[in-house]
Amino acid sequence: MLREYDTNSAQETFALGKRMGEAANAGELYALYGDLGVGKTVFAQGFVAGLGITEPLASPTFTILKEYDEGRLPLYHFDVYRIEDPDEMDEIGYYDKLDGDGVCLIEWPSQIEEILPREMIRITIEKDPERGFDYRHIKVEQ
Repeated sequence: MLREYDTNSAQETFALGKRMGEAANAGELYALYGDLGVGKTVFAQGFVAGLGITEPLASPTFTILKEYDEGRLPLYHFDVYRIEDPDEMDEIGYYDKLDGDGVCLIEWPSQIEEILPREMIRITIEKDPERGFDYRHIKVEQ
């Protein structure tokens, strides 16, 4: 199933992420695709808020994984931008988190495409400068 959304501000992108976080279920994986500066972090901040997590979202770029336990479900936030070999994911407990009782949110999933499960929610965020600086087209595929 494909759903598409257009947002025209960071607040609207955040709100969409929040709605998705509110609807998230244990065991789901959300793969967040998009170029640098497209708004993945804003979307992720909304997603975290939707799970009821009040701790600010920190980029796990240098640690690869940041865990949040205070919301209605645990969140495992992966930023795999710096992963060079998907085998590195085993070292940080990726497979345990996939089978865990929380939700996985992965930024830069194309780095580990071959080990992503078939059952996932793919979110692609794109800019279109002709439609305005803050415009985003967001596709959600399940």
